[in-house]
Parts: sequence; structure tokens; C-alpha cells
Amino acid sequence: MTMIRTDQPEPRWQVILALFAVTGIHLALPKELVIGPGWLLPVVVMGLLVPTTFAHHMGRHSLNHILGITIGAIITFGLVASVILLVITIPGKKEPPLELLRSGGALWLTNILVFAIWYWRLDDGGPQARLAKHEFGSHSFLFPQMQIERDERKSFGAEKWRPGFVDYLFVAFTTSSTLGPTDSPLLSHWAKLFTMTQSLISLTIMVLLISRAVGVL
Repeated sequence: MTMIRTDQPEPRWQVILALFAVTGIHLALPKELVIGPGWLLPVVVMGLLVPTTFAHHMGRHSLNHILGITIGAIITFGLVASVILLVITIPGKKEPPLELLRSGGALWLTNILVFAIWYWRLDDGGPQARLAKHEFGSHSFLFPQMQIERDERKSFGAEKWRPGFVDYLFVAFTTSSTLGPTDSPLLSHWAKLFTMTQSLISLTIMVLLISRAVGVL
């Protein structure tokens, strides 16, 4: 994978693909785990994605950032609502065990994608702000590239490196998998609060699924 340099714009197709995945997973969830019509959240998100993309291409970066925050808030609300409904559903045993397992796995994956989008959107003011600053690394996460000695960065191709969406996706994946940061320690307060929230959601899903599995046995 090509490293993103401080003077290069970040590719946005990865984030758009993640949003498509989040809305697709939402559509696939059982109706018992969705508030309102299942199509509502995907339609709203896709409807906002169009002006968000146009705002970026037209140089309306403040509008793009606000719309991006709005989309993040909507998909986060959908995730939290579904997890709460999962908590309510499992004790009542209203769904077959296999269906609950699939739903829990889908929400676990959604948790990763939603928070990866948040980390990408908020770190150092967002992708456009990071490009404008032309700064090395990050102010919110201590990525491995930032821990390389300055005189050795060129040999790793990281002398003008800054993180991209895949880096934030990796942070989100390891947070949900290990319930805490691994190779990228947290530097800012907002990042710590967000990873705490992500870990709590992931832990809730895993505990519920394990308790249901024990109940079946």
C-alpha cells in the first residue's frame, strides 16, 4: 500500500466504500434490531453523501466537514440503537441463536467501520485540514511511523508520512478486537473518549453473544 505524503490528498473512495458497507449491513439486520423502517438510515446517509461529495469537489470544505459529521452522527445513532435492541432481544430469546450470532457479528463489524470513519474525520480537524497543514504524522494517535528515528524515516519512505483511512481502520479494528489500542497509543482526549466508547460497544456485543451461547448450551 502506498503511503500518503503530507503534500498528497487522501483518497476518499475507501471512506465511501465503508459507508456503503455500513448501510448495507444495516439493511441486512433483522427488523427487531432496527428503529423505524430499515431503508430509512441508508436513504438518509446516501442522500447526504451526494452533497458531501459535491462540497468537497467544489472546495466547500467547511460544508463538507459539517455534512461528514452529520453522517457520522446518524450512523452512530443507528449502531447504538441496534446494540440496545440486541440487549433487549437476547434475554427474551426472540431470535434463533444463529440469527443472533449473525446480527451480533454484523454490529461488531459496523462498530469498527463507524469509528474508523470518526477517527479519519476528526483527527487534526479532518482530511482537508491535514492536507493544508502539510504536517508529519498525527496529533491524536502515535502511529508506528511516528516512532521511527527522524534520520531513518527516509529509508522507510515515511519522512513526509501522514495517516490515511486504512490506518484509522486498523486502529478501529484492534480497538474492537483487543478492547484497547495496540500499536498506536492515543494522544488526545477526544481519541481516548471515542476508543473507550468503541470498546464498550464491542464488549457489550461480545458479552451478550457469549452469554447467549452459554444459555443455549
